[in-house]
Amino acid sequence: MTERSLIADLEARVRARPVPRHVAIIMDGNGRWAEARGLPRVAGHREGSESVRAVTRAARRIGIEALTLYAFSAQNWARPRAEVDALMHLLAEYLESQRGEMLENGIRLNAIGELDRLPGFVRDKLASVRAESAHGNGMVLTLALSYGGREEIANAARAAARAGKVDEAAIEAALWTAGLPELDLLVRTSGERRISNFLLWQAAYAELHFSDALWPDFREPELFAAIADYQGRERRFGMTGEQARSRRE
Repeated sequence: MTERSLIADLEARVRARPVPRHVAIIMDGNGRWAEARGLPRVAGHREGSESVRAVTRAARRIGIEALTLYAFSAQNWARPRAEVDALMHLLAEYLESQRGEMLENGIRLNAIGELDRLPGFVRDKLASVRAESAHGNGMVLTLALSYGGREEIANAARAAARAGKVDEAAIEAALWTAGLPELDLLVRTSGERRISNFLLWQAAYAELHFSDALWPDFREPELFAAIADYQGRERRFGMTGEQARSRRE
């Protein structure tokens, strides 16, 4: 079986069952991928951007409504300056190169995080593509940039307090992800088994899938394997299995 026919077979299998509405991915392992090949770390980030393209296309193709990618954490600012600068330029390059494909395929670009910390040239590019793609209804692609889950919850709590009501509904309405579907599936690559300050509130009842693939090696087969894993689980949300099944029926 060729690689293309294998991917087609995997895709057909996941299409045969309900797919998650909202998938989020912690894209980990770019640096290790490069180091294992004797390459500079930025080479891993560049190859990782190819995985972003492949996974985004596949997610839209199978009907996922929202894809959220952990692109740069609030803690990543502590990395070496040269690496941070390279990441920012790769981000701007990605936005420009994918602008046409997003518009052509109805993908609406979204971004969450402390966006004011991004360099001006990245903010400008981000704002431009977000504005142009605002009417896309094929899928929402959210980039988490300068993002931290604790930072998001603290920000939402402050907003709720200013509004005079601090409860679960008020905090959820003030999250940066407000308006997106509930998170169904959270994926982490590279074999690590932690969620690293990503979507802490939203992941409360999400299914977790950990892939051993480094992010530059994570393409359609790995995405479809994660979704197939999700499809094989029973989501109970604190209820018994019988209650959950009755509710779905």
